[in-house]
Amino acid sequence: MKALFQLKSLTVLVCALFMSTMVMAQKDKKPASPHLGVKGTVAGANISIRYGSPYVKGRKIWGGLEPYGKVYRAGADSATTFTTDKAITVEGKALPAGKYSFFVIPVENGQWTVIFNKTAEQWGAFEYKEAQDQLRVMVTPKAHAMSESLKYVITKNGFSMDWDKISIPVSIK
Repeated sequence: MKALFQLKSLTVLVCALFMSTMVMAQKDKKPASPHLGVKGTVAGANISIRYGSPYVKGRKIWGGLEPYGKVYRAGADSATTFTTDKAITVEGKALPAGKYSFFVIPVENGQWTVIFNKTAEQWGAFEYKEAQDQLRVMVTPKAHAMSESLKYVITKNGFSMDWDKISIPVSIK
């Protein structure tokens, strides 16, 4: 009986050590696409953008991982969200205060479509519905220094989504 109790105790101890090792390994592991956010003030409005930040990892991004002509969630995992506490003008068109999901439609040559969709909380672009778009505008992508991870930058004139060798600038007034 004593031997059985010792065996059970040893088994519990080994399992506890194994589980703690697994937890420590998970804690040290860098997420594949960290979830980030940026905040700033543009045209008197408080703007925030929340997004998953994927990495290039040697892959072809535009026209590869993210195909041309298809709606892209503009980040990883859940759709990127864009929040403004005041009505703003985006690329010359009105956008009411609120929280939106943010998408882009990349093209190989020419202007990209930038979308602010009324369904703010959605997973990727899998449930995206064009009928829920609050605003669509066209923007011209710019060549940019290599950005290994996707990032958003808020400036006094708007914001940009920078990833790989492309920057998508969006003006706000």
